[in-house]
Amino acid sequence: MSKPIANRKRSRHAVVPPTILLGPLARARGAQGATGSGQRWRVSVCFLLAGDAEPPDLRVDGVTLAVPPRFLHEWKDLPPVGPVGVPCPPGVLRMWRYDFAVPRGLQDGRAVYGFQDDERRWTLSVPGTAIPPRIAFVSCGGCEDEAQIEAAGLKRNALWARLLGRHRAQPLHLMLMGGDQVYADELWQRVPALRQLSEAKMMKRTGLTAGPELEAQLEAWYIATYLHAWNQAEPAALQAGVASMCMWDDHDIIDGWGSHPPELLDSPAYQAIYAAARRAFRLFQVGMGDDDPADTLVASAPPGFSQGMMLNGIGILAPDLRSERTHTSVLSPASLSEMPEWLERFATCRHLLLMSSVPLIFPGFGLAERLLNMLPGRQTMEDDLRDQWRSPVHLEQWRTVLRILADFARRSGVRITILSGEVHLAAHGTVSGPGTLLRQLVSSGIVHPPPHGVGVQMMELRAAKREELWDRLSLSMEVMDENGRRLLAQRNYLTINGQDEGDLLAEWHIEGRDEPWTITIR
Repeated sequence: MSKPIANRKRSRHAVVPPTILLGPLARARGAQGATGSGQRWRVSVCFLLAGDAEPPDLRVDGVTLAVPPRFLHEWKDLPPVGPVGVPCPPGVLRMWRYDFAVPRGLQDGRAVYGFQDDERRWTLSVPGTAIPPRIAFVSCGGCEDEAQIEAAGLKRNALWARLLGRHRAQPLHLMLMGGDQVYADELWQRVPALRQLSEAKMMKRTGLTAGPELEAQLEAWYIATYLHAWNQAEPAALQAGVASMCMWDDHDIIDGWGSHPPELLDSPAYQAIYAAARRAFRLFQVGMGDDDPADTLVASAPPGFSQGMMLNGIGILAPDLRSERTHTSVLSPASLSEMPEWLERFATCRHLLLMSSVPLIFPGFGLAERLLNMLPGRQTMEDDLRDQWRSPVHLEQWRTVLRILADFARRSGVRITILSGEVHLAAHGTVSGPGTLLRQLVSSGIVHPPPHGVGVQMMELRAAKREELWDRLSLSMEVMDENGRRLLAQRNYLTINGQDEGDLLAEWHIEGRDEPWTITIR
């Protein structure tokens, strides 16, 4: 159960500082007011702690009363399963959350916070009510096999370090994490109870069952996977100092989740994988117990984690594109029908940043998918292509979503910008027509190495062609560098800074380049 612990009596003996295994993880809950310009910045801070003792209250600058802990979840005696060198810790592990609202002034501020009677302190950025927002967007914070990073001559956290340096020079207000924050794909090799399954061909796994120890091993695997990714110094510092909002994608579960055949996804072992991954996402990325929906949730009912919030005239909407995904649809009919209502919540904003883990405005590769479908067996890239919005099986939903967005933008005057990762490229696309302009910014990955070779060249050729859609709308991918390329195969992250006149300045910070690639969204 997730609830505050009240009527507690503190011992007069010295308090033992809690053993922090992971955290603090600051999660944004938004600002009050019609456009997110209210007087308080609401934040939830989560910790994974060792032991079953209740942790001390949290002291936060500007918050008069001490903030009590809220218990979220407990694990006991999990096996030492995890990535190489990062086994799941032994004993009792508990997840805790602290909810508070920091007063805001006209100018930016900061709130120092820490456990009561504990010397450890962290500093949280607090956006001023009169200051245009400064937002970072990151995605793809790992790799299927991290040896590939070093093999490509890259430093794992080079771009995290660059973003951290930027934050320290000019503090960010909000960090949006667009999916694949962790890569859980090695579970087939690292979770003992899955090794038999991993040796079978994919479609032969449907009839196999895993042993009773699988659930505990999977819980341990996902905990250790988050410890590995988020205890690295640079992402840890950013998550402690900048409130964030997260959406998930397939690698937060396993590669291609939702795009595999239903008989595979519904099998006992795959359902056990999904249950453990979902719990880990809910706790670590959303900061949510099983019986207290986060303030940012917009979906009317489970299973989706669609979220939304506002900050100083900018709305952020992150539909959950994984919980309801099947091999024939991205969103459930219920969520699709609710989308217009979700959008109306942001009708008073100047800009809406719509997070879509997979790019919504991007070249289509339906022909390649159809060719793979003609080959016997299941091909390696088949689920990657089916993941895309423009897969032949998703085309009708893709058209519906674009029509909903275009209609809302025309009626409300809100400028919609879509933020996506997943494809390990930097790109900028538009859908435009009479009275319509939807913009797509693609940025990934902050850790994952970029693709290379003939595949990138073929995508570049496809991206150079303007496409005519319907209702006099056209899709085009814009030039991204001085050489006329439209798809940049380099690691990158994105910052979006509000301007005094109401524009947004979007900057791709690209590895190997000193200056960002910049566009203005008016």
